[in-house]
Amino acid sequence: MSKYVTKQRKALLNFFSNHPDEQISAKETLENIGDDTISLSAIYRNLAALENDGLLKKFIKPGSRDVYYQFTGSEQCVGHLHLSCKKCGHTFHLNSESAGKIENDIRNSDGFTLDKSETVIYGICKDCNKNMETNKL
Repeated sequence: MSKYVTKQRKALLNFFSNHPDEQISAKETLENIGDDTISLSAIYRNLAALENDGLLKKFIKPGSRDVYYQFTGSEQCVGHLHLSCKKCGHTFHLNSESAGKIENDIRNSDGFTLDKSETVIYGICKDCNKNMETNKL
């Protein structure tokens, strides 16, 4: 971890650790922390430091230019493939059995080994699919 653990960095770590399966922008982070002593530039600086420390992962969602961050310092996230819904933005852990099948299929067919810490599969989650079906009726 970086040399200094400032008040701002503690606030960010606390916020992100309470939202481990969400991808959140710097602006959303600032709005949700609710501490008007922290500036947006301090948020960006600390997000970069936490990313360098391996505690946050930076994402750019398909079709967007906005940058999002997700907490990866949780034991829950280590070694999991992630699914991210393009509608609601929620991120899920792919169950171990399904993830193992995907990893094995890719390794066996292409000789390629996935880096689970870098892998996010985008699509539409079960709840959003249900809502889309309901709206069609």
